[in-house]
Amino acid sequence: MKKAKEKGLTVSFDGNFRSLLWTWEQARDFCTQCLPYVDVLLGIEPYHLWRDENDHSKGDWKDGVPMQPSYEQQDEVFQAFAERYPNLKCMARHVRFAHTGSENSLMAYMWYQNHTFESRLFTFNILDRVGGGDAFASGLIYAMMKGYKPMDTINFAVASSAIKHTIRGDGNITDDAESIRQLMNMNYDIKR
Repeated sequence: MKKAKEKGLTVSFDGNFRSLLWTWEQARDFCTQCLPYVDVLLGIEPYHLWRDENDHSKGDWKDGVPMQPSYEQQDEVFQAFAERYPNLKCMARHVRFAHTGSENSLMAYMWYQNHTFESRLFTFNILDRVGGGDAFASGLIYAMMKGYKPMDTINFAVASSAIKHTIRGDGNITDDAESIRQLMNMNYDIKR
C-alpha cells in the first residue's frame, strides 16, 4: 500500500474480517494501520476509531451504532473517519436486512466529496449470498472509474450486489452493466 501511494495510485481497501484467520483485535490493529494509505474505504470495521487517541476509555466512534444505522448515525461515523484520515476520498458500506433466509434487502451509504449519500433499498431472493460484498465493492469501483454521479455510483454498487445474490458461485459473472443500471433505476420494462 505504501508503494502504491508513493506511485500515486488509488488504493481501495476492504478489511472484511474472517474469524478463522485472526482475532478481532488483531484485525482491528492491522487494518487501522492501513488507513493512512487508503483512498477508497469499504466497510467501517474492523478499524479502531477512538474518540480520543490518548484515552481509549472514551470509546470508539462506532460504539453503539447498530448494524442498520440511520443516515445520521452513519454520517457521524463517516465524518469521524474523514477527520482522522483526510487521505480518504470515498467510504462506502452496505447494510443488510434479512427478512427470511431466502429474502433480503440491501441498501448502502457512501461518503464522497464531503457528503454522505444513501442508496435506495433493493429487495431480492437469494440463490447464493457468497460474493455479495465483493460485487458491491467492484460495482462501486466500476462506477467511480466510469465517472458516475455519486447517487448513481452507490445505487450501481448495491444493484451489483443484489444481482450477484441471484447467481450461483462466489463471483458476479455478469459483465452486463446495462442490466445492473436497469435494476439500479428500478426499470423493469421489456425492451423490444
